[in-house]
Amino acid sequence: MSLGVAAGQRTGVVGRNGSGKSTLLALLAGCSAPHAGQVTHARGLRVGLLPQTTELPAGSAVRAAVLGRAPEFAWAGDARIRAVLDGLGLHALGLDTPVGQLSGGQRRRVALAALLAAERDLLLLDEPTNHLDVEGIGWLAQHLRRLPATAGLVVVTHDRWFLDEVATTTWEVERGRVHAYDGGYAAWVLARAERARLAGAAEERRRNLLRKELAWLRRGPPARTAKPRFRVEAAAALIAAEPPPRDEVALQSFAAARLGRTVLEAEGVVLRRGARTLLDGVTWRLGPGDRVAVVGANGSGKSSLLQLLAGELAPAGGRLVRGRTVRGAHLPQAGAAAALDPGRRALETLESVARSARVGSGRELTAAQLLDRLGFAADQQHARVRDLSGGEGRRLQLVRLLIGEPNVLLLDEPTNDLDVDTLAALEDLLDGWPGTLVVASHDRWFLERTCNRTVALLGDGRLTDLPGGIEEYLSRRRAAGPVGPPPAEAAVTPARAARDARKAMARLERQLERLAERERRLHADLAEQATDYQAVTRLDAELRALRTERASLEDAWLAAAEST
Repeated sequence: MSLGVAAGQRTGVVGRNGSGKSTLLALLAGCSAPHAGQVTHARGLRVGLLPQTTELPAGSAVRAAVLGRAPEFAWAGDARIRAVLDGLGLHALGLDTPVGQLSGGQRRRVALAALLAAERDLLLLDEPTNHLDVEGIGWLAQHLRRLPATAGLVVVTHDRWFLDEVATTTWEVERGRVHAYDGGYAAWVLARAERARLAGAAEERRRNLLRKELAWLRRGPPARTAKPRFRVEAAAALIAAEPPPRDEVALQSFAAARLGRTVLEAEGVVLRRGARTLLDGVTWRLGPGDRVAVVGANGSGKSSLLQLLAGELAPAGGRLVRGRTVRGAHLPQAGAAAALDPGRRALETLESVARSARVGSGRELTAAQLLDRLGFAADQQHARVRDLSGGEGRRLQLVRLLIGEPNVLLLDEPTNDLDVDTLAALEDLLDGWPGTLVVASHDRWFLERTCNRTVALLGDGRLTDLPGGIEEYLSRRRAAGPVGPPPAEAAVTPARAARDARKAMARLERQLERLAERERRLHADLAEQATDYQAVTRLDAELRALRTERASLEDAWLAAAEST
């Protein structure tokens, strides 16, 4: 292959696990030598590489690992370095903390800060969003967009929101070749679908996945589709008849038939971890067919909340009511692979639980078909568990949970170690899964794609419902205090103002759609509980508050529309 990185180029790299993305970065950085051909750098080029495996100077403190021996006055007066330290939370971590005492996620942030604090002409980042929360990922995207115009960037990531935010070109690593496309993730999906249409060689299942992903993109914010792309007309024709990703009414009806009225209900629950109180007298209800995204900063208690719902943690106060028909399944953030027998083959691992599973109304898939849906080729299905990579083990654990046909699924960071193709396949599988879903993740795209309700742990002991989704979460966090450097001053041109207004309209439209769905559910609950005076009073109050919020959002949408 022959390719290059120009000054100012912003490139995202995608491809299946094991396709060679990390190897490509190592070649570009000069850390690995090619077996043939050559890699050349401009004279004096300053290259910075963030590998997946983090190594820090042994015996040093955070300050020395990030800033070296620079005196405090030299970096304290540099706004760029202060922004990096604040944005990655190193002041809160403690600059004098020995790196040997840090967790894996903290060490990762220190390594990223050391790279960003130095002046580089070319940044090569391998999965930089690992171990960052939603705010940290947003800050990093903003920081990378403000790099000097001459600086180059190549980033390997499975975070599709992040990829779309920072990349202006996309490289797909596939079968020893690198295909280049203009634009970010959205443009890549469009281009790949068009390439499959012209070649006529993609199998029907893969084309169906692309259609669904394209339809999601077209229904999303204009920023996802306004970037340069290939043959928009052909892509539009490809998805003209594509329905919404999920039939919410049918799925909720099916889930209610499987689960009944009561799924999980927390009444005055108090949850503590050590001396910290994560939940303080929380009352919360999970209904049949609910799809809930849980967001919060690292350490806010998302994993503990899922462990509570799974029955693995007992509340310190209050009680958790579990429906009689609930069959739960919990994918923990770490340690899930330990439950697998390393000597067994992948297919045997699934068939020991069940040989087939219903994944939707009337749909039944065998164990081999489920593995195939999640990217296991025929030879991989017969591989021993001990021979699987980390990503493959994570996928196998996911399929093992699904084949057990749970009706309540609790997923803690399910996107870890999964490539973008596998993520799209998992989203497609969950689209038809009839049950209650709770997902804790920092992958904004995955949360918005699979869930229709968002709750947040904001550190106040409550579980806060957010009708505005992740945008509302980030705005609340910003209002609570600075979470990163202030945005750079920039002249607002008419074109930029119109673009910002269109983005605001799209965001408000998504919020209005969520409110409309909540309103439909409230009307259904009112009809169901018409004879219960207390329930009707409570639901009516919720309905009035929702209508007030909707009116406010509609006014904001009209104001944004007038600015376009």
